[in-house]
Amino acid sequence: MSHHQVVRDTTESGLAGLVAVMAVVLPSAGLLQTLDSLPDYRQPAVALGVWAVLLGSAAWLLPRARLDGLARREAAAAVLIALAAVTVIGWEHHPPRGSGRIDLAVLGTVWLLALIALSQPAWTWIGAALAVFGLHAGLVIWAQGAGPASLAQLAASGYILAAILIAFAALRPTLAMHARISARRAALASRTAAEQAAADAIAAERRSRLARLELEALPLLRDIAAGRLDPADAGVRERCARHAAALRHSISDQPGPLAAEPRGLAAVLGPALRAAEARGMLVDVQVIGDPGVPPPDVARAAAAAVDGALGALPPHPVTLTVIAPGAEIELYLTFSEPGPDTIEISWRGPA
Repeated sequence: MSHHQVVRDTTESGLAGLVAVMAVVLPSAGLLQTLDSLPDYRQPAVALGVWAVLLGSAAWLLPRARLDGLARREAAAAVLIALAAVTVIGWEHHPPRGSGRIDLAVLGTVWLLALIALSQPAWTWIGAALAVFGLHAGLVIWAQGAGPASLAQLAASGYILAAILIAFAALRPTLAMHARISARRAALASRTAAEQAAADAIAAERRSRLARLELEALPLLRDIAAGRLDPADAGVRERCARHAAALRHSISDQPGPLAAEPRGLAAVLGPALRAAEARGMLVDVQVIGDPGVPPPDVARAAAAAVDGALGALPPHPVTLTVIAPGAEIELYLTFSEPGPDTIEISWRGPA
């Protein structure tokens, strides 16, 4: 899961949580008003049932909005529920003129339109809001007439409806942009931490290699300088060549050609390279591509060729380059000291 998706899901979940609070508080306020003014309703039980249905709709719609947002079918159901609630409450609510009691149907159903604004295009929730407000306005004027009180009630309902829905519609792209910025910051911080961890690991590995060389190579050099070891001895020369190769690879941060567990072509050429280093040659191996594991016949031929070429050269630094651009493998041996005009390679192929 990407950083952007995590931050986006977190912000949208927070918005859905805000709507969940509205879905509980606003219908509950309508329910309490109905209980407080039962004589204002033709059939109070029907009005109470409407508020109970709205609370039940919250239990059905909110979990779906938290997961993936409302689908078109669920958004259509939310619009129908809002229209039905406004219709029934407006039909049943007939307070005495001048009582000051207002119809809370719009306030109790606005959370349904807010859910639609979080998951559907603008034309969907705008159309639904206009339909709900138009139906509510018609019922209020029918029940109370087009007087100052009813018009003031409609103005308040329209203001509440527009303010809440515009706030949610404006908040959604703002939070989406915030999610992208936060995700970008998190990705950069994660990449920086990974690069720092890799650099620390490389530095620690280099220090470990150099410490090992200091423990093994420096005593060898001190013994040679003090005359306790003969630099012409084959064993001493082999140890010097091995430590020199390890030092070169420690400095370049690349694994040596003769790793602890060589595989593929390195395992095939290992004996020839060790024999050359035992004679005092400094062999640097460069591998370009992935040579893989050659067939047995090819492996024996390559080992014989490298062993014969290195055996015919005097002790000095040489470079063996292995190029594997595809199915074929090419080996190049670069050296500076003059060698024999011809090199005999003894290899017996398959019978």
